[in-house]
Amino acid sequence: MESNLIFGFDVVAQATLDAAGGKGANLSRLACAGFAVPRGFIIATDAYRAYVTANDLQPAIDAALKRVTADDAGSLERASDEIRAAFSAGKVPRELASALRSEYADYSGSPVAVRSSATTEDLPEFSFAGQQDTYLNVTGDEHLLTAVVDCWSSLWTARAIGYRLRNGISHADMALAVVVQEMVPSDVSGVLFTANPLTGHLGETVIDAAFGLGEALVAGRVEPDHIVVDSGSGQITLQTIGAKRIATRARPGGGVEDIPELSPARPALTDEQVKRLVEVGRRIQREYGAPQDIEWALADGRLHILQSRPITSLFPVPKVSFDPLLVWLAFGSVQGLMGPMTPLGRDIARHIIVGAGSLFGMAVRIEDVDLFVEAGERVWVKISDFVRNPVGARLYAGLFGYVEPSVGRILQTLDADPRLGKGAGRLRFRTARRLARFFLPIVLAALRTAREPEQARARFESAIEARISAMRVAPGADRFERLANAVSFLLSEDGVIYALPFALPRFLPIFAPSMAALRLLTRLSEDEALALEVTRSLPGNVTTQMDLALWRTSRAIVADDGSASLFRELDASALAARYLSGALPAAAQTAVAQFMDRYGMRGVGEIDFGQPRWRENPAPVMHTLQSYLQIDPAAAPDTQFARGEQAARDAIEKLAAKARAERGGRLKEKAVRSAARRVRALMGARESPKFFAIRAMGKAREALLEAGREFTAAGTIDRPDDLCFLKLAELQALSRTEARDWKSLIAGRRAAYERELRRRQVPRVLASDGRAFYEGVGGGTDSSSVITGSPVSPGVVEGIVHVVLDPRETRLAPGEILVCPGTDPAWTPLFMAAGGLVTEVGGMMTHGSVVAREYGIPAVVGVDRATERLATGQRIRLDGTTGRITLM
Repeated sequence: MESNLIFGFDVVAQATLDAAGGKGANLSRLACAGFAVPRGFIIATDAYRAYVTANDLQPAIDAALKRVTADDAGSLERASDEIRAAFSAGKVPRELASALRSEYADYSGSPVAVRSSATTEDLPEFSFAGQQDTYLNVTGDEHLLTAVVDCWSSLWTARAIGYRLRNGISHADMALAVVVQEMVPSDVSGVLFTANPLTGHLGETVIDAAFGLGEALVAGRVEPDHIVVDSGSGQITLQTIGAKRIATRARPGGGVEDIPELSPARPALTDEQVKRLVEVGRRIQREYGAPQDIEWALADGRLHILQSRPITSLFPVPKVSFDPLLVWLAFGSVQGLMGPMTPLGRDIARHIIVGAGSLFGMAVRIEDVDLFVEAGERVWVKISDFVRNPVGARLYAGLFGYVEPSVGRILQTLDADPRLGKGAGRLRFRTARRLARFFLPIVLAALRTAREPEQARARFESAIEARISAMRVAPGADRFERLANAVSFLLSEDGVIYALPFALPRFLPIFAPSMAALRLLTRLSEDEALALEVTRSLPGNVTTQMDLALWRTSRAIVADDGSASLFRELDASALAARYLSGALPAAAQTAVAQFMDRYGMRGVGEIDFGQPRWRENPAPVMHTLQSYLQIDPAAAPDTQFARGEQAARDAIEKLAAKARAERGGRLKEKAVRSAARRVRALMGARESPKFFAIRAMGKAREALLEAGREFTAAGTIDRPDDLCFLKLAELQALSRTEARDWKSLIAGRRAAYERELRRRQVPRVLASDGRAFYEGVGGGTDSSSVITGSPVSPGVVEGIVHVVLDPRETRLAPGEILVCPGTDPAWTPLFMAAGGLVTEVGGMMTHGSVVAREYGIPAVVGVDRATERLATGQRIRLDGTTGRITLM
């Protein structure tokens, strides 16, 4: 038992994560690598299991956990108290207690630290820092046994139970090792981060230091010295001396106590000690190959390493570079998709950029394209080359002002950094020639559009529809050929990858004149809010048409008593199951089917090919239909749309009257009416290119899932959409019958994807030195009662907040203010019921902003951490004209 359950740090073969837990495994690695780790030993996880078995504790654990939910602090505390009381009442098995006393005898009664080491602790993805307990200055056999049992029971602290629940970590098979180490009588102790944990800067080392043991620092009872060091040069760039009024010291006879510090204002560390710490930190980081969070102590001038764990709070960067500085924009901040993307979705996005190269006469290989890169299971767009370009340097501020204002503000903080080299690049003649070849025909076509906007819009829509009608995925003789054909369609010039080169040259001559007309209206009137009223209820917007079609579907359900009754009785999942099996009442089945025929290829996060579509899981549509049943007919969406049309006409007349009253009034009035006509005729096309791409994706996804069902039946994969966790080259390999462990590959990628789904905050911008920028528009200026963002849809509304992270499982009550990370077209059915809109990302021309203006819903976007700072049920006043959100 002694050799199996208790072993020293030097027994590397036994110090595995499963046996020693995260802390124990790390300490063993550090000791064996030659770092000054205080001597000690590890009580293996099997000892914990032996204690649980010997005292029959599992039934008590299971019973306590049945009543627990992650968001109920009271239930967590009650479960923890019950489980820990059961542990305290148990007895350590005789053989284990004897082995522990024997091992401790080598320490001649010296004080030791007894520290918990869980199997899910100190990992790259989960730190669990502070979740379990540590006991300091433990002396004597009996006190040691008690401390070990208390450590075991701390696997079930309320905070540890809640952390596991929130992060989707199973309680089953959880186990905890215990580390016993000789106490270090620290003069100074603290933590060292080999990267800045606040900003993410990989070139900075951050040190917090206090007198005595580290207990007061970790518990937040003392303000430490705070030191930031340039890791490359070793120079201190920031030093703040903390008010170290107390120090934790060992108490005679065991335990620790806080005592007043006689000289709290003196620095805890000398410059030489700081340099020494930084160098040891760099060595430990090299050992692990990743930034580390290191606990250390100084005693009699000797440095001791007490622990090292990965810094789990850092967002991964696509590429580390300090000079030049590279900068990436979150693709999701533009597309309203802040969650992770599937591997196939990311791969298709990169191939689309390669396809777009054909617009400029460029033949580019996918492996050479670094415009779209991956990090954190998301797609990032490199924008530093654009900012570095002398033309781009002049344009980016205006561009991001429309697309994502908070990104423009973040970039302003990077402007002065010489490593970015804003405007320092040069526009090559070859590049200028390619740009001219692309844009000159577009400019000429835009001029023709401006002359005859209605005809140009009709030609554009006709071309899109003809292209979609011609798209076909070839059938196949077996699942391998069907898979090959689906991939070929994705990659073909008539398929998904080349949808952008087809649509963009046709769309820009439509979009550019509409934006120019809107800007002209704004300038002529000097009233942006009134000019934006002209964009209400635009004709031909495919997203608006979709939402109105869904409303008409709800009316067909209401008109049939059996359908209406069923939609009030069943939940959305049950309704979806009935629809998929063809078992809804005839009126409802027909109405929903007609909607799905046109829009069933849409879904939340639809720009990611791997995301499920409404026709696969109709539950979100059923949720929305149920919500529509609550809407007062007087506030019906079609009625609101008609009011929006009238509001737009009224706005045009007001703008015309205002222009007519000014000098040169007749010409100004004519210009106003001409500009308004072009806005109304053209701006509704904004959503058409994306809808075209999504329809093309829908054809390919349908074919891919058909093959996926056959591969599932053959046992190659576990479920049809597993194919979305493979990349295009891997799908081609599978279609060639290449033998691999496909299930293991997919399982690993699903685990990474699902882990990222739990990330609440995603940076808007990443820099290659590791910095991650999260701040929205009002991040540094908001008060306790006022939150600010970018105003994108005018008007003022007071209402109740409804925070929504996933629209697939949400019913919005009429008049509620929708608060969410971002939106794409699958969110807009909720707009019909919403009284207002708040998003964390977005700008004037992002999807949610455009649709909100069309519906006349006040909207504020780019709001820093809106889904955390606002709570469901809270009452706010939302001003879409000024961007102010007032907490009532």
